[in-house]
Amino acid sequence: MPEETRLTAVAHVIQLAVAPVFLLSAIGAMLAVLTNRLGRVIDSARALEARLSVNASEEGAIHSRLAVLSRRAKLASRSIALCTITALLVCTVIVVLFVAAFFRFDASLFVALLFVAGMATFFAGLLTFLREIFLATRHLRIGPN
Repeated sequence: MPEETRLTAVAHVIQLAVAPVFLLSAIGAMLAVLTNRLGRVIDSARALEARLSVNASEEGAIHSRLAVLSRRAKLASRSIALCTITALLVCTVIVVLFVAAFFRFDASLFVALLFVAGMATFFAGLLTFLREIFLATRHLRIGPN
């Protein structure tokens, strides 16, 4: 294969890979938001556990709030896992695009399936994140208890 044709093929693959790379940036930003929320939930749970050892009179209310925080942490963790799987699938799309270009085989069906799987896991991750947000706002406490 002439050098110019190979260079053109690589340039074309890079053009095809640009959209998934931008998608990776968005997924990375989403993961940053999710890990921040998970960290705040963990910090809140630790603060409540510290209060529990000091205030035995509020034990029932604190256990109830800890149960909500535990559920929120599980939802945030699940969302993080789904978004991470999405990022891995998108990375796989990029790798397959380059491998297919270099070894000259048709990977269009495989790339399409990987991309659809990635979007499905991202969709599930966003839905799980939405569930965590709804749970957080349902049990929101503002002001003195």
